[in-house]
Amino acid sequence: MKVGARNQLKARVTAIKRGDVMSQIKLVIPAESVMGSVITTESLDEMDLQVGDEVELYVKAVHVLPVKVA
Repeated sequence: MKVGARNQLKARVTAIKRGDVMSQIKLVIPAESVMGSVITTESLDEMDLQVGDEVELYVKAVHVLPVKVA
């Protein structure tokens, strides 16, 4: 499968919060940074994602919003 996203990271699933329609996935990348993703619960089921699974993240941001730190 060809992917347009250029930023690819390996990660491990650390938590899953399942919802009726959308589900939240918490991930940790090798730099020990925590990331999150929201996908449809149907996609979660199709991928059979479980806590502890190793995944590849493809990151493609449409918007980057800078916020001034006080």
